[in-house]
Amino acid sequence: MAEAESKKVIKLVPEYLLKKRKAYQAIKATEAKRALLEKRKVSKGKPLKFKRLEDFLKDSHKGHRDETRIRRSEHRPPPPLPPAKNRLAFAVRIREVKGVSPKVMKVVQMLRLRKIFSGAFVRINKTSVAMMKVLEPYVAWGFPNLKSVRELILKRGQTRVGRRRVPLTDNTLIETHMGKHGIICLEDLIHEIYSVGKGFRAANNFLLPFKLSVARHAARDKAGLLKDLGNPGFRNTDINSIIRLLN
Repeated sequence: MAEAESKKVIKLVPEYLLKKRKAYQAIKATEAKRALLEKRKVSKGKPLKFKRLEDFLKDSHKGHRDETRIRRSEHRPPPPLPPAKNRLAFAVRIREVKGVSPKVMKVVQMLRLRKIFSGAFVRINKTSVAMMKVLEPYVAWGFPNLKSVRELILKRGQTRVGRRRVPLTDNTLIETHMGKHGIICLEDLIHEIYSVGKGFRAANNFLLPFKLSVARHAARDKAGLLKDLGNPGFRNTDINSIIRLLN
């Protein structure tokens, strides 16, 4: 009996067949995973967004009010330019722009203030002052001092490398992208922005819009926060207190 068992031959599977089976199993597993993801996507679906009639009326009223305001401002004399010493402004959006006029939205996109409590530096000239006038009900702007510019860039300065937002913590990165403009470190970047030099446009485009924030307790008390921020519009040097509050 033992001799019969010892004579049993184990059938070996060819190597090419094992590889074929393994590849087939991998394909089936990939297809099953893809089907599961598709099923979840279909079952989850895109949530329906219901908009009340009051919201349509509110947006329409806001857009009409913007159009009227802009049309009236075109018939008024242009606002005077600030003194030559004030060549740099900082604009921060402190109001929602949902339902505003297309002209207002276009200026918001040009200044890169797409999100609330986002800020950006602006060179003062005739065009930029007119743009600030268009955004007056939604944006607070004024003339930052050197301390505010330095704190903004050091704490919240970021740039885009590929698709990633990268904080400005490495002078090598600055030299690589801005070396041709004579900017090789953070101090050079701060000086170029504050002095509004020849490379201001490149330096400002190198910086992403500043994502400012508010404390949690302040965000809960919306009325109190808006009272602390004050009214939108031209704030002169008071913009520095807003930067301290949101930075």
